[in-house]
Amino acid sequence: MTVWRAAAFVACLGSVWPAGAQTLPSEPIALAGGRVTIGGDVSATYGSPDPGYFDYTDYSHSALRLLRIDVSAALNAGEHVTLLGEVRTENLGKFRPYAAYVRIRPWTKRNIDVNVGRVPPTFGAFARRTYANDNPLIGYPLAYQYLTTLRPDAVPGDAAELLQKRSTGWLVRYRYGNPALDGGVPLVSAFRWDTGVQVHAGTEAVRATAAVTAGTVANPLFRDDNSGRQIAARLELRPVAGLIVGGSGARGPFVGETAARGAVGDGHDREFTQTAWGGDVEYSRGYYLLRYEGIVSDWRMPIVRPPELTLPLRAVSTSVEGRYKILPGLYAAARVDHLAFSHITGTDAQGTLPWDAPVTRIEIGGGISVQRNLVLKLSVQRNTRNGGRLEPRETLGAAQLLFWF
Repeated sequence: MTVWRAAAFVACLGSVWPAGAQTLPSEPIALAGGRVTIGGDVSATYGSPDPGYFDYTDYSHSALRLLRIDVSAALNAGEHVTLLGEVRTENLGKFRPYAAYVRIRPWTKRNIDVNVGRVPPTFGAFARRTYANDNPLIGYPLAYQYLTTLRPDAVPGDAAELLQKRSTGWLVRYRYGNPALDGGVPLVSAFRWDTGVQVHAGTEAVRATAAVTAGTVANPLFRDDNSGRQIAARLELRPVAGLIVGGSGARGPFVGETAARGAVGDGHDREFTQTAWGGDVEYSRGYYLLRYEGIVSDWRMPIVRPPELTLPLRAVSTSVEGRYKILPGLYAAARVDHLAFSHITGTDAQGTLPWDAPVTRIEIGGGISVQRNLVLKLSVQRNTRNGGRLEPRETLGAAQLLFWF
């Protein structure tokens, strides 16, 4: 039913063209003499059914069949303090807090900020692009959306059980920990922000960010579930106009206390970590924009029963993206993604295989601006999965109407 509501929303917004489009608000709402600003964005996406679950997200929704509403607010409490928050709903479900933090600027003449609360991402490039129109396509890079078969609250008993679950990250269950069926995690979540303290400093040419948070990049948390903390950092260089080069790293306990103790007993809660490294490059000039991002993530899991698991479990993501402006308000875009996994050995019948099924995605599409902050996007994906239980390949089309203010 929610899918049809999303489709109806696309139709309703589309019905304002062209006469009413220019009447839509185009700037954040300012109150109290500019001390309070309210903004938001609405995206309505309707696409092909996805029986292979290639586009499912953290919240068990397909990114290609999604109505998302964001409302954000900022309260300027003086020269040194700003309160920021954002709530989000997907497919007309309950509103969830997406961001809620205090930004402290100790010195007004220096570019140093301290954020405390549910803070913006430190790791990577894609998740840090905060504007709704920063994604030229409809789908997400695989590293930030595709659900692997790993869960922080449930773990397999051996390598054979992990291999049995290949490609089922959208709904998986394991021997230890939470017995309920639930989704796995991506390499890096683009749909949740972590909770902690973050420091940002920089100049026009060099910017640095560091954070200590409750969860990990794959599993951001509001409340810590393993008495550990993640440390993350990012360095960004802008040597010439149009060129951005970034590097990121993060490490923290991944497996929750209940799952870890169920598998190996007490005293090992912080040993089972996620360590991630990332590098990215962006170059823009004239009519075109090019982006590359690579991510390596290693998970150490409490799997000690024969057939034993060679640690760590590694996933490697590579993404190349481009956009070209054909005319004012009209562009074409494409992205090529690949997600690979390290090999493990299961039973004699299983042999040696990647611990999850490798995936490749090619997405092409484009967008047209009805007005500056109202964009219609169209795209087609080709997804290919090498192994596992579910559909090995799918071609998926989608349309999205995106509005922000």
